[in-house]
Formats: sequence, structure tokens, C-alpha cells
Amino acid sequence: MTPNHEMEILLVEDNPDDLELALHALRSNKLANRIEVARDGEEALEFLYRRGRFAGRKLEVRPSLILLDLKLPKVDGLEVLRTIKSDSETRTIPVVVMTSSKEEKDLVASYQLGVNSYIQKPVDFAQFRQTVQQLGLYWLVVNQPPPANAQRVR
Repeated sequence: MTPNHEMEILLVEDNPDDLELALHALRSNKLANRIEVARDGEEALEFLYRRGRFAGRKLEVRPSLILLDLKLPKVDGLEVLRTIKSDSETRTIPVVVMTSSKEEKDLVASYQLGVNSYIQKPVDFAQFRQTVQQLGLYWLVVNQPPPANAQRVR
């Protein structure tokens, strides 16, 4: 990764408390230069596909990581995940589901749709912050992503 590479996280979260905790953990550990927030599934899809207020967003600027809650208004997280992983333009973006859901069906459905990681949100503040920090370190620093222009292997 080049030093001036702009890391971008799309944080999709409707709970204001969880949103603030995640933003604080990511920013205090300097894990991302830019964090875009979507407060519902529809807004997340508009950002990813440059629609609505994001219509002017540069095509080459795409998230290095998507942190996705499942229980979202308008379009739920599983539908957002299905859309991302079924599109050749977005399927290689790592998606980490961070949810308070304890339902096994959500876990199974997420992996069937191609999620890269599934994490149940810790209730404890310090543990939640540490979890987000570790996620950011792994997916943005340690993990080796495919090139942005990688084509699907046939």
C-alpha cells in the first residue's frame, strides 16, 4: 500500500451509540483516512452505486472495507450484502457484518451470501471498541486485497 493511499471505510449503522463507538475506535487508532457513514441500507447502496446525493462520487474511490449492520431501516443488511456480493464491481470489497443479532439464521444467511466475516457486537464498551480496532487493523493493514481493477477469474 502506498503511503498516500486513501483508505475508505463504509460504515453502515443506524444505532447512534454503536456508530459513535465505531467511529471513535477507528479514528483514535488512525485506521482510516476517510470513513463514510450510511444510516440505512438504501443510503449504503446509493453510496456504492453512485446514486442520489452520491451521483458525483468518483468511480475509482471505493471502500476498502464495509462494516455492515444487519438490522437496518429501508433496505436490510442481508439485502445490501446480497447486492454487493452479486455484482462483479463490488463483490471483492470485504464486508464484515457487525450485528447484535444472535439469530443463527442471520449468521448462516450472511455466509451463504458471501460475507467475509461475521461478528456479534459486544455489549461492553471497551470490548466493542477493541473489536472495531482489531477489525480495522486486520482488514486495512494486514489483509492483502485484490487490485481494484481485478476481473473475475473464469
